[in-house]
Amino acid sequence: MSSPGAVSPHVRAVHVGGPQTYTWLGRELVSSIFKQPVTDRVAVRADHLDGDEQSDRKSHGGPDKAVYAYAREDSDWWEDELGRPVPDGMFGENLTTVGIDLTHAVIGQTWQIGSALLQVTEPRTPCWKLGLRMQDPGFPRRAARSRRPGVLLRVLRQGELQVGDRVALGAAPAHGVTAAAINRIYYGEDRDLAPIFDTPELAAHWRTWAEHRTVWHEEDERRGRLAPTPPAG
Repeated sequence: MSSPGAVSPHVRAVHVGGPQTYTWLGRELVSSIFKQPVTDRVAVRADHLDGDEQSDRKSHGGPDKAVYAYAREDSDWWEDELGRPVPDGMFGENLTTVGIDLTHAVIGQTWQIGSALLQVTEPRTPCWKLGLRMQDPGFPRRAARSRRPGVLLRVLRQGELQVGDRVALGAAPAHGVTAAAINRIYYGEDRDLAPIFDTPELAAHWRTWAEHRTVWHEEDERRGRLAPTPPAG
């Protein structure tokens, strides 16, 4: 969603990259989080931008996570928080956007960019790779606490996009479930899992996660019922 009276939603920067090996916390690890800016038109494929390749296809990439977007407004917030510059692409995003409140982006809303059509599928959940990018092993937890996740998108129509392209936002689905709402469920602030099952556009792996979480809740409740009564005094 965009804020009333704000600048017209558009793509400020485009970044792509591929797997590289890094030494981090005493281990050699492979990541694609370090990306390079692209100013020419970029082809949007079924599950990635041309020139972009995920290192860990089990956790990243695929049709539901084809493109990652992060808001310049959130990067500006981080500059104030960290007291240092946070350039475009620092969060490993493919698209740096302006004029869109990504934290409250509605799951399933479409973005027309250039000749491509994208759809919001989920918030990003930060992992160790963000710590590598920021050179701070504790940063993924800090990023999670900030609740400024950016969003992942699937490709509904392949095409091309470029820096400066307008982002034409489609109508928000009636369910109104936002990236922030999914985050609240994921981090345990909201125990109602119904939005995950009732949001068909949400990335499919969330339903598997919610099914497991339902089992955990049931086991916790069963243990609570079967737990011995604590002694008085």
